[in-house]
Amino acid sequence: MSIRLTPLTDPDYRPFSRRIAWLAADADGNPIGSAFLRLNSRESQAHLAELQLNVHPAERRRGVGSRLLEAVVNAAQDHEVHTLLADATAGSPADQFLQHHGFAIGLTLVYARLRLDDATPAVPDVPGYHLISWRGVVPDELAQTFTDARTGMNDAPSGDIAYGEDPWDVERTRYAARVIEERGDQLTTVAAVDDATGAIAGFTELVVPGDGKGDAQHYGTAVLPAHRGHGLALWMKAEQILQTRIHFPDLDALLTDTVDTNTPMRRTNTHLGYKPTGAVHRRTLDL
Repeated sequence: MSIRLTPLTDPDYRPFSRRIAWLAADADGNPIGSAFLRLNSRESQAHLAELQLNVHPAERRRGVGSRLLEAVVNAAQDHEVHTLLADATAGSPADQFLQHHGFAIGLTLVYARLRLDDATPAVPDVPGYHLISWRGVVPDELAQTFTDARTGMNDAPSGDIAYGEDPWDVERTRYAARVIEERGDQLTTVAAVDDATGAIAGFTELVVPGDGKGDAQHYGTAVLPAHRGHGLALWMKAEQILQTRIHFPDLDALLTDTVDTNTPMRRTNTHLGYKPTGAVHRRTLDL
């Protein structure tokens, strides 16, 4: 089969990353597949790059995916990438393709869903803390303490993947929220504040579709190490569920994904009624 690859200029440029793209076409010029390589702009994570590869179902097992992957690997090496990352549903054809081409399992993500019309258990308040919430970009007076609280994700389980440091500053915190807003979705955040210091000790984020319908997606949830063991994550997520039911009555469910070795967070989700829906392998290829 004659396959022609065309490098493309991808407009999806972000302050912290950029993408390279390829389009695969047959002898008649019909598109049959595509590949994207997202390069990290942050020096601490420049050794990692993310792969997305798609081949039209009718054209699979004809070498299209292998040709696209070869182009991606060559480009990654040219940009001094050390490890390629790619997500695939566990046991799927995509997962088997990656395994065949030498990708190992770096970690496994367990996906779960909470139906909002199901009952959830009552969760007691945590003494010494109080909860606050906001929508969209964090208020100015909370911007620094909220950014500081993001370091609570630094030691989250990451399997065999060496992610490197992922520094946040106030500018990045605000930018991440604006991106969600600009694409038409709604970001809601619940945070736990330490009564003794007035600083944020933990937070949980949820992104709701712009029309308030369908399923919402959990983003980050973290508690700073000094404040763990009190049940803050459970309390914050329970409050978020309660607020979501009130403010988004047409929403069906909440979605979350958790590294399979993150036992405390998986236990929290199970307690609140989240039901597993599947697993994704985040595979790695060392270059």
